[in-house]
Amino acid sequence: EITDGGDTTFLVGELIDRVEFDEVNAQTKKDGGKQAKFLPVLQGITKASLQTRSFISAASFQETTRVLTEAAVSGKIDNLVGLKENVIVGRPIPAGTGSIMNNFREIAASRDEVLSAQQIEEAEEIEAEPVEAPVEEAPAGGAE
Repeated sequence: EITDGGDTTFLVGELIDRVEFDEVNAQTKKDGGKQAKFLPVLQGITKASLQTRSFISAASFQETTRVLTEAAVSGKIDNLVGLKENVIVGRPIPAGTGSIMNNFREIAASRDEVLSAQQIEEAEEIEAEPVEAPVEEAPAGGAE
């Protein structure tokens, strides 16, 4: 629970995930601002599940309509980082072999983007090269 918002966007009394709190405070410190202060709060399972960054995970637990409506109205994007949301959407979980396969897919996708960009550049260079028109030779022996 936030006890002093400092120069952050946090409000006094607001319940914030510890990871998010640390990220925002680190950025505020880097920018030379006053950091926020907090008191740790032990939440029950319902509140804790609804406080997660993943709206898909939160919606699967309780208050599904409210969570999904809030996410849609505010234009939230779920990055599918956790186990639960990946299971819900049918993707390999980001742990063990699922994590390795996801890393391979990301590497392959970035490599494919680079190769595609190179192919486009090469095609544009070929199109930009001037083409010399073939010179036809006049028939030997003059006009007939």
